[in-house]
Amino acid sequence: MRAKDTKRRSLAAHVLRWYARHGRDLPWRHTSEPYRILLSETMLQQTQVARVLEKYPAFLNRFPSLPALARAPRSAVVHAWSGMGYNNRAVRLHRLALRVVQNGGTLPRDPAALHRLPGVGAYTRDAVCAFAYRRRVPVVDVNVRRVLSRLSGRMRDTASLLPEAEVRRIAAELLPERRYYAWNQALMDLGATVCTARRPACDTCPVARHCRSRGGMREARKKPRREPSMRGVPNRIYRGRLVEELRRAPRGRALPAAMLGRRILPGFGEAQHRWLGGILAGLERDGLVRVRGNGALTSRKVSLA
Repeated sequence: MRAKDTKRRSLAAHVLRWYARHGRDLPWRHTSEPYRILLSETMLQQTQVARVLEKYPAFLNRFPSLPALARAPRSAVVHAWSGMGYNNRAVRLHRLALRVVQNGGTLPRDPAALHRLPGVGAYTRDAVCAFAYRRRVPVVDVNVRRVLSRLSGRMRDTASLLPEAEVRRIAAELLPERRYYAWNQALMDLGATVCTARRPACDTCPVARHCRSRGGMREARKKPRREPSMRGVPNRIYRGRLVEELRRAPRGRALPAAMLGRRILPGFGEAQHRWLGGILAGLERDGLVRVRGNGALTSRKVSLA
């Protein structure tokens, strides 16, 4: 047990020393304001840091607080999310703001209450608790899961990961008694900049000597993602294109559905009406658009919700 504690302390010391020199200077690391932390974590889901750095200040300027976000029409929030992709996040964030304002206007400190809010999964819950409320909890995103998987097991290739539950157990065991905020941020940076998904820079890794996977991983071939598509392009891309067309329209204006079809799909015709109807139904279910009119697609008009 003593040897295990010594190894754990050594690992923490190397990681934290590396982070002090190479940690990324990100604006959300200069605040503990819960709304700003929540916004950054929501934006960072499936979006590169460089894009978030561009959009985060503008969104905060437009909606500086949860009450300000709740007061805004949903369409204005979706409009401001332009360029971020995965527009459902904007809808969920707006719903969360409405819920929080109805219950006093402050993000709850209780992890269970946080987890019940729209769009708050286990990771976002832990991130808000750790980075806003400075609670001693491990934060496990995809970067941390990759780092801890490689450190703790012999991964066959760069795509291999330990089961999420096992990684969370390891993360809890390794969490330092002190400097746990810096530790969580350091593991994220290590995974984002050194222990990367496809070509880890093992020669410059501060904990390479602790890593069980070093030198034993082959680069994994990226498997094609199977998802609903049209002419080889995933439907999620067309969803994004359609929302972007509505953003370009004058505020509140509804556009003919068939016109939108022609704009997002070259050669759009009657054969694609059913396909577009499915796209619109999904966007409407997700709270992103409002479809007016029934029956034939040519009689329907669409606007941001």
